[in-house]
Amino acid sequence: MTQVPQTRVLLLARQRGVVFFLALVVLVVLCLAAVALIRSVDTNTLIAGNIAFKQSTINSADTGVESAIAWLATIQTANSSKNAILDASHPFNITDAAKGYYSNANTIDLFADATWNISTIQAVTDSSGNTIRYIIERMCRTANVTIQNADCLFSDAVEDTNGQKVPLPTDICTGSGCPLAAQSPVFRITARAVGPRNAVSYVQAFVH
Repeated sequence: MTQVPQTRVLLLARQRGVVFFLALVVLVVLCLAAVALIRSVDTNTLIAGNIAFKQSTINSADTGVESAIAWLATIQTANSSKNAILDASHPFNITDAAKGYYSNANTIDLFADATWNISTIQAVTDSSGNTIRYIIERMCRTANVTIQNADCLFSDAVEDTNGQKVPLPTDICTGSGCPLAAQSPVFRITARAVGPRNAVSYVQAFVH
Protein backbone atom coordinates (compact mmCIF):
# COMPACT_ATOMS: atom_id res chain seq x y z
CA MET A 1 0.00 0.00 0.00
CA THR A 2 1.41 3.35 -1.09
CA GLN A 3 1.59 6.07 1.51
CA VAL A 4 0.98 9.73 0.65
CA PRO A 5 3.71 11.96 1.97
CA GLN A 6 2.64 14.08 4.92
CA THR A 7 3.59 17.31 3.14
CA ARG A 8 1.26 16.52 0.25
CA VAL A 9 -1.58 15.76 2.64
CA LEU A 10 -1.16 19.16 4.26
CA LEU A 11 -1.17 20.89 0.88
CA LEU A 12 -4.35 19.11 -0.14
CA ALA A 13 -6.03 20.13 3.11
CA ARG A 14 -5.02 23.74 2.59
CA GLN A 15 -6.35 23.67 -0.98
CA ARG A 16 -9.68 22.40 0.25
CA GLY A 17 -9.86 25.38 2.62
CA VAL A 18 -9.10 27.84 -0.20
CA VAL A 19 -11.82 26.36 -2.39
CA PHE A 20 -14.35 26.70 0.42
CA PHE A 21 -13.35 30.34 0.98
CA LEU A 22 -13.65 31.14 -2.74
CA ALA A 23 -17.05 29.45 -2.85
CA LEU A 24 -18.25 31.64 0.01
CA VAL A 25 -16.99 34.79 -1.73
CA VAL A 26 -18.74 33.83 -4.97
CA LEU A 27 -21.93 33.06 -3.06
CA VAL A 28 -21.86 36.46 -1.37
CA VAL A 29 -21.27 38.20 -4.71
CA LEU A 30 -24.18 36.33 -6.29
CA CYS A 31 -26.43 37.24 -3.37
CA LEU A 32 -25.51 40.92 -3.67
CA ALA A 33 -26.12 40.83 -7.42
CA ALA A 34 -29.51 39.22 -6.88
CA VAL A 35 -30.50 41.85 -4.30
CA ALA A 36 -29.36 44.65 -6.63
CA LEU A 37 -31.37 43.18 -9.50
CA ILE A 38 -34.49 42.85 -7.35
CA ARG A 39 -34.15 46.45 -6.13
CA SER A 40 -33.65 47.67 -9.69
CA VAL A 41 -36.75 45.84 -10.89
CA ASP A 42 -38.79 47.18 -7.96
CA THR A 43 -37.58 50.74 -8.59
CA ASN A 44 -38.42 50.54 -12.30
CA THR A 45 -41.84 49.14 -11.46
CA LEU A 46 -42.51 51.96 -9.01
CA ILE A 47 -41.38 54.61 -11.50
CA ALA A 48 -43.53 53.11 -14.25
CA GLY A 49 -46.49 52.95 -11.87
CA ASN A 50 -46.05 56.57 -10.80
CA ILE A 51 -45.86 57.72 -14.41
CA ALA A 52 -49.05 55.79 -15.18
CA PHE A 53 -50.86 57.35 -12.21
CA LYS A 54 -49.63 60.81 -13.26
CA GLN A 55 -50.85 60.33 -16.82
CA SER A 56 -54.17 59.10 -15.51
CA THR A 57 -54.67 62.26 -13.44
CA ILE A 58 -53.82 64.43 -16.45
CA ASN A 59 -56.50 62.69 -18.50
CA SER A 60 -58.97 63.08 -15.65
CA ALA A 61 -58.14 66.79 -15.31
CA ASP A 62 -58.92 67.21 -19.01
CA THR A 63 -62.34 65.75 -18.24
CA GLY A 64 -62.70 68.37 -15.50
CA VAL A 65 -62.15 71.14 -18.04
CA GLU A 66 -64.88 69.71 -20.24
CA SER A 67 -67.22 69.54 -17.24
CA ALA A 68 -66.52 73.20 -16.45
CA ILE A 69 -67.31 74.21 -20.02
CA ALA A 70 -70.56 72.27 -19.79
CA TRP A 71 -71.38 74.07 -16.53
CA LEU A 72 -70.81 77.47 -18.15
CA ALA A 73 -73.10 76.47 -21.03
CA THR A 74 -75.78 75.27 -18.62
CA ILE A 75 -75.69 78.51 -16.64
CA GLN A 76 -75.86 80.59 -19.80
CA THR A 77 -78.83 78.60 -21.09
CA ALA A 78 -80.67 78.80 -17.75
CA ASN A 79 -80.18 82.58 -17.69
CA SER A 80 -80.67 83.34 -21.36
CA SER A 81 -83.18 86.05 -20.49
CA LYS A 82 -80.50 88.01 -18.62
CA ASN A 83 -77.79 90.11 -20.21
CA ALA A 84 -74.48 89.06 -18.62
CA ILE A 85 -72.81 92.25 -19.80
CA LEU A 86 -75.37 94.60 -18.27
CA ASP A 87 -77.32 92.63 -15.64
CA ALA A 88 -75.56 92.36 -12.25
CA SER A 89 -77.85 89.49 -11.22
CA HIS A 90 -76.50 87.18 -13.91
CA PRO A 91 -74.55 84.30 -12.25
CA PHE A 92 -71.49 85.13 -14.35
CA ASN A 93 -71.31 88.43 -12.45
CA ILE A 94 -71.51 86.91 -8.96
CA THR A 95 -68.76 84.99 -7.16
CA ASP A 96 -69.93 81.62 -5.87
CA ALA A 97 -66.90 79.88 -4.34
CA ALA A 98 -69.01 76.95 -3.18
CA LYS A 99 -69.59 76.10 -6.84
CA GLY A 100 -66.04 76.88 -7.87
CA TYR A 101 -66.87 80.12 -9.69
CA TYR A 102 -65.09 83.44 -9.16
CA SER A 103 -66.14 86.64 -10.93
CA ASN A 104 -62.58 88.00 -10.90
CA ALA A 105 -59.10 86.53 -11.29
CA ASN A 106 -55.91 86.28 -9.22
CA THR A 107 -57.65 86.28 -5.84
CA ILE A 108 -57.14 82.63 -4.86
CA ASP A 109 -54.21 80.28 -4.35
CA LEU A 110 -54.76 77.48 -6.83
CA PHE A 111 -52.16 75.27 -5.12
CA ALA A 112 -53.70 75.48 -1.65
CA ASP A 113 -55.82 72.52 -0.58
CA ALA A 114 -58.18 74.89 1.23
CA THR A 115 -59.09 76.42 -2.13
CA TRP A 116 -60.29 73.07 -3.44
CA ASN A 117 -61.73 71.53 -0.29
CA ILE A 118 -64.88 73.65 -0.06
CA SER A 119 -67.54 71.11 0.83
CA THR A 120 -70.00 71.88 -1.94
CA ILE A 121 -67.52 72.47 -4.73
CA GLN A 122 -68.20 70.16 -7.65
CA ALA A 123 -66.16 66.98 -7.25
CA VAL A 124 -66.33 63.71 -9.15
CA THR A 125 -64.39 60.47 -8.66
CA ASP A 126 -63.92 58.64 -11.95
CA SER A 127 -63.37 54.96 -12.68
CA SER A 128 -59.60 55.37 -12.23
CA GLY A 129 -60.05 56.51 -8.65
CA ASN A 130 -59.11 60.11 -9.43
CA THR A 131 -61.02 62.90 -7.71
CA ILE A 132 -61.67 65.78 -10.11
CA ARG A 133 -62.53 69.37 -9.22
CA TYR A 134 -62.54 72.55 -11.25
CA ILE A 135 -62.47 76.29 -10.63
CA ILE A 136 -63.70 78.91 -13.09
CA GLU A 137 -62.43 82.49 -12.97
CA ARG A 138 -63.90 85.35 -14.97
CA MET A 139 -60.85 87.22 -16.26
CA CYS A 140 -61.84 90.57 -14.80
CA ARG A 141 -60.24 92.88 -12.24
CA THR A 142 -63.41 93.62 -10.28
CA ALA A 143 -65.66 91.03 -8.70
CA ASN A 144 -69.44 91.01 -8.39
CA VAL A 145 -70.15 93.69 -10.97
CA THR A 146 -71.34 93.52 -14.54
CA ILE A 147 -68.91 92.58 -17.28
CA GLN A 148 -69.36 96.09 -18.60
CA ASN A 149 -67.89 97.57 -15.41
CA ALA A 150 -65.46 94.84 -14.33
CA ASP A 151 -62.47 95.73 -16.54
CA CYS A 152 -62.39 92.32 -18.20
CA LEU A 153 -60.16 90.53 -20.64
CA PHE A 154 -61.90 89.92 -23.95
CA SER A 155 -61.25 87.50 -26.77
CA ASP A 156 -60.26 88.28 -30.31
CA ALA A 157 -62.89 88.49 -32.99
CA VAL A 158 -65.26 85.54 -33.15
CA GLU A 159 -65.55 84.11 -36.63
CA ASP A 160 -68.64 82.67 -38.24
CA THR A 161 -68.08 78.87 -38.25
CA ASN A 162 -70.12 76.62 -40.54
CA GLY A 163 -72.91 79.14 -40.67
CA GLN A 164 -73.41 79.14 -36.88
CA LYS A 165 -72.82 82.73 -35.88
CA VAL A 166 -71.82 83.36 -32.28
CA PRO A 167 -73.82 86.27 -30.75
CA LEU A 168 -71.54 89.23 -30.19
CA PRO A 169 -71.58 91.63 -27.21
CA THR A 170 -72.26 94.47 -29.64
CA ASP A 171 -75.52 92.74 -30.56
CA ILE A 172 -76.84 93.19 -27.02
CA CYS A 173 -74.76 96.04 -25.56
CA THR A 174 -74.63 99.72 -26.47
CA GLY A 175 -72.55 102.51 -25.00
CA SER A 176 -68.93 103.31 -24.20
CA GLY A 177 -68.67 100.56 -21.58
CA CYS A 178 -69.25 97.74 -24.05
CA PRO A 179 -66.43 95.59 -25.43
CA LEU A 180 -65.18 96.13 -28.94
CA ALA A 181 -66.90 94.53 -31.88
CA ALA A 182 -66.66 90.74 -32.20
CA GLN A 183 -65.24 90.22 -28.70
CA SER A 184 -66.47 88.17 -25.75
CA PRO A 185 -65.31 87.90 -22.11
CA VAL A 186 -62.70 85.27 -21.26
CA PHE A 187 -62.97 82.64 -18.52
CA ARG A 188 -60.04 80.70 -17.10
CA ILE A 189 -60.75 77.11 -16.11
CA THR A 190 -58.39 75.26 -13.78
CA ALA A 191 -59.04 71.57 -13.21
CA ARG A 192 -57.27 69.46 -10.59
CA ALA A 193 -57.23 65.68 -10.41
CA VAL A 194 -55.92 63.84 -7.34
CA GLY A 195 -55.21 60.14 -7.65
CA PRO A 196 -53.45 57.23 -5.93
CA ARG A 197 -49.90 57.62 -4.57
CA ASN A 198 -50.49 61.36 -4.13
CA ALA A 199 -50.52 61.94 -7.89
CA VAL A 200 -51.82 65.45 -8.62
CA SER A 201 -52.25 67.16 -11.98
CA TYR A 202 -53.49 70.60 -12.96
CA VAL A 203 -54.86 71.56 -16.36
CA GLN A 204 -55.81 75.09 -17.40
CA ALA A 205 -57.80 76.35 -20.33
CA PHE A 206 -59.09 79.74 -21.46
CA VAL A 207 -62.56 79.79 -23.01
CA HIS A 208 -64.90 82.50 -24.27
